[in-house]
Amino acid sequence: MSDRSIISRAIVYGSLAAFIAGVYVAIAVGIGALVGSGGQQNLGLSVLATAIVAIGFQPVRERMQRLANRLVYGQRATPYEVLAQFSGNVAQSYAVDEVMPRMARVLAEGTGARRADVWLCNASTLRPVASWPADAGVLPPVPAGDGSIPSIPGTDGVVAVRHHGELLGALSVTKQQGETLGAVEQNLLDHLAHQAGLVLRNVGLTADLQQRLDELRASRERLVAAQDEERRRIERNLHDGAQQHLVALRVKLGLVEMLLGRDVDKARGALEQLKSDAADTLETVRDLARGIYPPLLAEQGLAAALRAHAGKATLPVEVSAAGLARYTADVEAAVYFCALEALQNVQKYAHASCATVRLSDDAGVLHFEVADDGDGFDVATARRGAGLTNMADRLDALGGSLDVESAPGHGARLRGSIPVAAPAAAAPATR
Repeated sequence: MSDRSIISRAIVYGSLAAFIAGVYVAIAVGIGALVGSGGQQNLGLSVLATAIVAIGFQPVRERMQRLANRLVYGQRATPYEVLAQFSGNVAQSYAVDEVMPRMARVLAEGTGARRADVWLCNASTLRPVASWPADAGVLPPVPAGDGSIPSIPGTDGVVAVRHHGELLGALSVTKQQGETLGAVEQNLLDHLAHQAGLVLRNVGLTADLQQRLDELRASRERLVAAQDEERRRIERNLHDGAQQHLVALRVKLGLVEMLLGRDVDKARGALEQLKSDAADTLETVRDLARGIYPPLLAEQGLAAALRAHAGKATLPVEVSAAGLARYTADVEAAVYFCALEALQNVQKYAHASCATVRLSDDAGVLHFEVADDGDGFDVATARRGAGLTNMADRLDALGGSLDVESAPGHGARLRGSIPVAAPAAAAPATR
């Protein structure tokens, strides 16, 4: 027991002893002298004094306890002051790093606790997010799987914080040694928890929004890095492919020019070779263009472009499309390249015998699905590779989402969706 607790109890017990003695002396002796008992003990007055002491004992004890606490621990706010201060703090700021510590502070000051903690419920786990005093040690998280508040070791009072029935967190206090949580303090704790519901809801939404912003920022950085890598790849392909073909054509044209004045037959043979080289160069440029944005996708849309690619796959691929129209170039490109990436993964890793690509437009949302009958994998333990990350980033940039379902021995199913505006019928995408 601390020195402050001993002093507080000494003040309370001393005051109670003085109260009992004062009542007895005032009634048994003072009134006895007035009624002329002659110094003899009056049973009726003794009973009256005992009754008055019994009735006034608890109210006096509570008042003496509050007075002793004020003398020992300092000025303590009333419940009304605590609620008013808390409401004012909420009105001033909704920042997590400000509201939570303030909530813990007014809770500790209002209940006279030596420690107060604010807990947030995240994934069926209560974890402390703020404590008072600030240098208090961090309490370990506790499970809250069934939506109820578990007992938290080392605390004297815990109350759940809910909003529309949903468990959002909890408030806990730890009193001074030898003290218990009184009825007034418990009522204050309940009222604070009631007011804290909306605050914790806003804090949770703010935290979720911040996490979403962080993920979006990381996604944008990955997209920029992928675009830079793609640009470098195109530069390499232009330099090592089309540019080399064009340089060779220029050199051969110079040779043909020299042969025209010497040997016409050799010049004609060189021209025939130049035709073949020009055709190869044209095919190289076309292949490069298909990697950037397929002409068939721009001219005829998703279904036609994916069917053309499916015909070149190393396994049978069925493409089905229902209710599709034309969409913006970025939407069609995102779905097309995500489907191609998924089919490439199937061909590389799935050991599948066939695959299916399904496209549909449902109430302004463009859905696509790539499924296979291959080996499958455990989604929970498998590491997400660069391919899936790039697909998720492509869709996320357009407000879409990506989901993967798979199990060992049962193939895999990749689903994606992108919200789209009402498409113009048969409106060709431009590039």
